[in-house]
Amino acid sequence: MFQTSVNSPRQKVQSIVKQACTQAGIDLELKTVTAAVYCGADIANPDTNTKFWCDMQMFQFTMGPPDPQRFMDRYTSWELSTRANKWQGRNYTRWRNDEFDRLWRAAESELDAVKRVALFIKMNDMVCADGYMHPLLFRPSVAAVGNKLQATLSGWSNDMSAVGSWFREA
Repeated sequence: MFQTSVNSPRQKVQSIVKQACTQAGIDLELKTVTAAVYCGADIANPDTNTKFWCDMQMFQFTMGPPDPQRFMDRYTSWELSTRANKWQGRNYTRWRNDEFDRLWRAAESELDAVKRVALFIKMNDMVCADGYMHPLLFRPSVAAVGNKLQATLSGWSNDMSAVGSWFREA
């Protein structure tokens, strides 16, 4: 079963994956769930993405701040989404790796920026190498500012991350 919420890009991806699975001799059932349910926090509903009671599911998450610490905690063992924490953990896929946990804890207290970056690169490589998560779709965002406003925008952070350095030309 391949589950996701209802929207056009997701249904197109589901269709492509189903077609590829059919060609490989795999029977794949597609399931679409209303977004309010899929992304909801109703612990009694079996169709929320935090339960992940299917073979595959598609969801989106973004990094937010430039520092990856909060983004990467979604792969730690203490963030597993389970019945015990009422499905509120950020690790929906319930992937677990003791070495990843150790590296995350080391990065949490590492003050040397170069060493900290190396830790996050290694953690990212671990997540990718395990093959349990595959990026399928990238949705670029669009941002705009007035032509007299000098604003630094970056694809690596949210649009307002450097608002303190913005200024308007005289």
